[in-house]
Amino acid sequence: MVLYLQNKSLLRSFIFVCLLACFSFFGYQVSSSEFKIKKIGKGLSNPWGIAVLSEDEILVTERAGNLYKVNLINGSTKSIKNVPEVVAQRQGGLLDILVDKKSKNNIYLCFSKREAEGVSTALSVSSLRNNELVSTKILFSSNNKSNSTVHFGCRIGIKGDYVYLSIGDRGDRHQSQNPHSHAGSVIKINKYNGSLPNGSNFQNDWLPELFTKGHRNPQGMAIDLENGAIWINEHGPKGGDEINILRKGKNYGWPIVTHGKEYFGGKVGKGIKTLKGFEDPIWYWVPSIAPSGMAFYNKDMFPEFKGHLLVSSLKFKSIYLVKLKTGLPYSEKVFFKNKFGRIRDIEVLEDGSILIITDMKKGGVYKLFR
Repeated sequence: MVLYLQNKSLLRSFIFVCLLACFSFFGYQVSSSEFKIKKIGKGLSNPWGIAVLSEDEILVTERAGNLYKVNLINGSTKSIKNVPEVVAQRQGGLLDILVDKKSKNNIYLCFSKREAEGVSTALSVSSLRNNELVSTKILFSSNNKSNSTVHFGCRIGIKGDYVYLSIGDRGDRHQSQNPHSHAGSVIKINKYNGSLPNGSNFQNDWLPELFTKGHRNPQGMAIDLENGAIWINEHGPKGGDEINILRKGKNYGWPIVTHGKEYFGGKVGKGIKTLKGFEDPIWYWVPSIAPSGMAFYNKDMFPEFKGHLLVSSLKFKSIYLVKLKTGLPYSEKVFFKNKFGRIRDIEVLEDGSILIITDMKKGGVYKLFR
């Protein structure tokens, strides 16, 4: 070693050899963290929801009221006919979609629906035949009808024989605490006919279909297949975006309890962040990230994601990896920042690859894989 120190040329050679050895040793780790990106099919205008139809095909909604079947292999895109009429204004339109493979591929759609008294958040179920929706039934239409075109919520989840639907406060925050309003809630109804679950009118004189209350604008939902827990994320005002695990009959606080502030500054209400009788979020963001799509990752293609939660961010145009330990979040890491645009929804395919959609005028479907 003394020889190298006395000879600068030999010293530089020694350093180069060491760096080369380090690169060779860690080379596999570096390459394993790389990912590939493929745009699937044509561009889409403000796509909102994505659902897997088969190994090779997906369904994607456009907020304007269009539904497409997209082939993941060749990118061919086919328009689906006979989609329910929607009110495509501001945040309203054709929003989430879910395919229930346990019920002969029933197609569930959440959308803003024109009613005599205003606009509601509605849920339909259909069958798909020859690129057309048939046998469509309206399973649910919210009673918080309003001319407001914000905060529809509109994420769908299915567990057993029941479908769960998130509904936003529609810009009238105090309705989230009204036990007779669907605003600011997650409802639970029979997935076949929209009937109410037995014994569901359980507390506080709530409407029987209300599963939880006290939400602002929940736009992400994922069901943990290991224990059946239903997770949602929701938009706070200025700060205070949340992740919550839903528990039957619980109140999640909005607008009485929140980590957010008013858009114009100052406290929301009394500025209370936690209060007995209301559920605290298991994770929250200040400042807001504007969360939307959400999925548990339990595949092998991205081992650094396995066992954790993926949350798409509209504001920061990225995917948040929310790391879990003993079933609860403990840290987070940001991936793919500014590579795509506003990421609205996220879906994990059976092979472990990840599909995302970007909610922009010139948006589209992207596949992340290795």
